[in-house]
Amino acid sequence: MALPDGFDLDAFVTATLAEDMGEGGDITSDAVIPADARFAGVMDSRDAITVAGLEIAEAFFRRLDPDVVIERLVSDGDRAAPGSDLMRLTGNARAMLTAERSALNTVQHLSGVATLTRSYVDAIEGTGATLLDTRKTIPGLRVLEKYATRMGGATNHRMGLWDAAMIKDNHVAVAGSVGEAVRRAVAAGIMRIIVEVDRIDQIEPALAAGATHLLLDNMGVETLREAVGVVKNRVHTEASGGVRLDTIRAIAETGVDFISVGRLTQSAPAADIGLDFRSI
Repeated sequence: MALPDGFDLDAFVTATLAEDMGEGGDITSDAVIPADARFAGVMDSRDAITVAGLEIAEAFFRRLDPDVVIERLVSDGDRAAPGSDLMRLTGNARAMLTAERSALNTVQHLSGVATLTRSYVDAIEGTGATLLDTRKTIPGLRVLEKYATRMGGATNHRMGLWDAAMIKDNHVAVAGSVGEAVRRAVAAGIMRIIVEVDRIDQIEPALAAGATHLLLDNMGVETLREAVGVVKNRVHTEASGGVRLDTIRAIAETGVDFISVGRLTQSAPAADIGLDFRSI
């Protein structure tokens, strides 16, 4: 899988290594490890995971040792069983130790996001509903975290504030009504207008004013089913708000087109991935 458009890998590696190395560099490795020592290492998964971020992890090692030999054994998006080897490396020992934490932090976090996402995708398999991520991402890591959700099988929702209008309750409060808020977005020439509704009686005014997608917010299963019936496939419907792994299947079976889940990026635990070296 190619890394996402708009992601500057070189800049990310530079900034991350600078954060870890500071002005003094890796004083431990420089003091303890001979300059010409070489290591061989294996990155492996201790749990069942969906992999994401290996190309980025590899870039950290290559930055500090351009001659490092790396064999990737799986690809981003693959499922890996507990004990699976993900990557083998051979190179300069100091460089590999200095790059280790930055590489592992990245692949652990992104694989954690991909793994949690995959569990939600599996839970709604066969329902026809599509899982979406949200903008609830760590500042500065949105592009990478949304890449990880794609590796887990989700579809990206808005990347930011710029690629679609999303009219929420606070917008409605200022505009005066759902219909008026939508009319203003239409008048502004916005083509993609997502409207959050939390009551059935808001649906028709939103559609009449020009909404192109309805976000059905914090509705129970029966209310969602009723809302889908009212919409009658005139626009896409999306369930959102408090969705959990134990509730998503029932939500999907109401007939909604999409389900958005903030916890994919907001609450994913890091994957348990290790890197063991030996001198050669």
